[in-house]
Amino acid sequence: MQSESQIPIAAVQKRRFAVSLAVFYSAFFAVLGTHMPFFPVWLKAIGIDAAWIGLINALPAITRFTTLPQVTAFAEKRHAIRAGIMVSVLATAVGFSVVGLQQQPLALFLIYALTCMMWTPTMPLTDAYALRGVARYGLDYGPLRLWGSAAFAAGSLACGYLVDLIAPRDLIWVIVAWAVVAVLASLLLQPLDDPGRRAPERHAGKALLRDAAFWAVIASAALIQSSHIAFYTFSAINWQLQGLSGLTIATLWTLGVLAEIVVFALSPRFSLQPSTLMAVGGLSAVVRWIVTASEPPLALLAIAQLGHGFSFGMTILGTMSLLVQRVPSHQIARGQGYYAACNGLLGAATSIASGAIYAHIGDSVYYVMAAMAAAGALLIWSARHRLKAQPHSEASGG
Repeated sequence: MQSESQIPIAAVQKRRFAVSLAVFYSAFFAVLGTHMPFFPVWLKAIGIDAAWIGLINALPAITRFTTLPQVTAFAEKRHAIRAGIMVSVLATAVGFSVVGLQQQPLALFLIYALTCMMWTPTMPLTDAYALRGVARYGLDYGPLRLWGSAAFAAGSLACGYLVDLIAPRDLIWVIVAWAVVAVLASLLLQPLDDPGRRAPERHAGKALLRDAAFWAVIASAALIQSSHIAFYTFSAINWQLQGLSGLTIATLWTLGVLAEIVVFALSPRFSLQPSTLMAVGGLSAVVRWIVTASEPPLALLAIAQLGHGFSFGMTILGTMSLLVQRVPSHQIARGQGYYAACNGLLGAATSIASGAIYAHIGDSVYYVMAAMAAAGALLIWSARHRLKAQPHSEASGG
């Protein structure tokens, strides 16, 4: 029986974990909120053409299926997920600083590639850290994750405001500044010991890769999330060509993230199966990309942006729930690594292809993205019966 003195200590530890994680999510997603919509704008401003932009923006996805799985597996094996996060964000800040000094496509490509090798593991390591804490303290993932989405919106909006005030060639330094903030925030992350954890099994990764249901989850998630690639890469550029201001572009991005925040905040009340959440996310993406491809008026475009709460938010909530169900706690970083690798492989191919497709048919590239999302929704829906089984638990350890 727990003593009265232990109860407040557990409550304090729980609060510290939640607050420090929320702060780090906020700082890290502020980097993403400035990088994702405006890094391509910066590339265009320094004279990089559309084909190179597509190749350069494929690099994060490429590192997700090449170097990232090794980094997450190494961190898990060494029981150093928290330390891995700290090293990753420090290297990211340094890397973006060097990237900002480049103007030649090839040099920029190579240095950005090295930066991405250390940057891309941050998200799966953070989610692995978060999911372990969720399991230990009995928290909900969505309400913790929403702080990252809120910071993404704030960072995007602030950067959109700056687009109209500073030269586009200086946008890279806004990204660098937020990366430094993320480094400081990582120092606040609380140690998360797991006394009940078993040592990782020698063939743990192979066991996961033999699980057909696990493959269905990560492949479906990759299809739906990769359908957003063309939007992430070319929406700001295309909307600029249509005469929208930087602040308007940032507001459109912010609307989508606000919808995502609402979905995360309400997620503890959802009663749908995780596979159904993913299917809803995929179908929402189909509708969203078809509307976006038609160059709708601003009001309709704003409504389509609100669909991000479903196309992205529902998909990631369903994915994380299924990964917790299918992957034992002591292998969660490895599972996140495989998920990121699958997402990266398809995302890289999609980024490269979308650059070529956009150069030829412009907004019609969104029809290709709609087809990808539909395939992801169909895949997870067809696997829903197998995913009702939950083979792993904290008690069994897998």
